[in-house]
Amino acid sequence: MMSTGGLITRTAALLPTAETPPVTTPRAPAQEAAERELSKPMYHENDPSLVDRALRAFFDWLDDLFGAASGATPGGAVGLVAIVLLVLLAGAALWWRLGAPRRAAAAAGTLFDDGIRSAADHRTAAEAHAAAGRWTEAVQERMRAVVRSLEERTLLDPRPGRTADEAAAEAAVSLPDHAADLRAAARTFDDVTYGGRTADADAYARLRTLDLTLDRAKPLLTGPTA
Repeated sequence: MMSTGGLITRTAALLPTAETPPVTTPRAPAQEAAERELSKPMYHENDPSLVDRALRAFFDWLDDLFGAASGATPGGAVGLVAIVLLVLLAGAALWWRLGAPRRAAAAAGTLFDDGIRSAADHRTAAEAHAAAGRWTEAVQERMRAVVRSLEERTLLDPRPGRTADEAAAEAAVSLPDHAADLRAAARTFDDVTYGGRTADADAYARLRTLDLTLDRAKPLLTGPTA
């Protein structure tokens, strides 16, 4: 004899409407499937570009930096802006006064950087540069003509490695009336040679006038008296 309870249980299991356990997928394969799905281009059409993301990260960093700096600066953000402006103004003033940075690196540059030439040779080269509008080269050659002429007249001892400033200071001893013009000529030479500045026709005209004037000037002779 079969019990009623057992029959009912087996009959319920055979019914088409009986519930079945849910289908489950292991965690790792499910995650991989989701990543493959989300990697499709259709999900990234409106994503920011690499440049946009980099700019956003930079500005976020800059904002954090200024926020931290303004918090540590007296006066807050206004004080920080004032300090930045002062630093920029100081940098601009130094640039204007000293010229390009490469001047400092070449400050020890000598007046003559090639073989020995006469004052007449330097004057000829200067005039050729001036005729072609190459005012920087013309100024350089004219300053060399000035110094070489003083050496040829024995007002300066020929000395390798002499700078324009040194030549002006030494020449001023025997030509004191022209000391200021000699210093100005040396500064012009340094500015265009080492300071990154560009000469013009007026600068060359001043050097040319000084050269011609010194060529006729009588030196102040000093030495032992009888």
